[in-house]
Amino acid sequence: MTDMAELPPEPSGWLSDRELNHVRGELPLLYINAVPVRINPHGELTHVGLLLRADDDGMISRAIVAGRVLYHETIRDALLRNLEKDLGPVALPRLPLNPTPFCIAEYFPTRGISKYYDSRQHAVALAYVVPVDGDCEPSQNALDIAWFTPEEAASEDIAAEMMGGQESLLKQALAHCGVLP
Repeated sequence: MTDMAELPPEPSGWLSDRELNHVRGELPLLYINAVPVRINPHGELTHVGLLLRADDDGMISRAIVAGRVLYHETIRDALLRNLEKDLGPVALPRLPLNPTPFCIAEYFPTRGISKYYDSRQHAVALAYVVPVDGDCEPSQNALDIAWFTPEEAASEDIAAEMMGGQESLLKQALAHCGVLP
């Protein structure tokens, strides 16, 4: 058995803004995307939660939960941390025992390579549908959360309010759950 005193300290997983910008320019980063949903007692999806966000330029858009996976962090822990960060500490997400994504989205800083676009970086996102049971109180750069029926979430009006290809990811999530109108 190894003496704990011999192990190097565990890195924090956080990069400075300068370090993050450098890394973003050199290699893809791993993210999670999560579509928060409400389900009824029969296990049927009834509503989809979409965040209202403001970006650094003051642009307002609808979005799903998204965030980086930190160094030495499990996917499950990254899902929980990012859901709590965006939906608040009492959202009560129901994470699967073995998180398997319904989709893998590749975001590129150049438009047209894929349907997913992020001007800051090349990122690979594992996408999940996550039921939440608690009260959602958006935080950080999320201004609000609105709950839409599957029909409303799949509408062209909602798609027009989303950016970076997330409207496509939302429709894939609805199809995965068998509720795409």
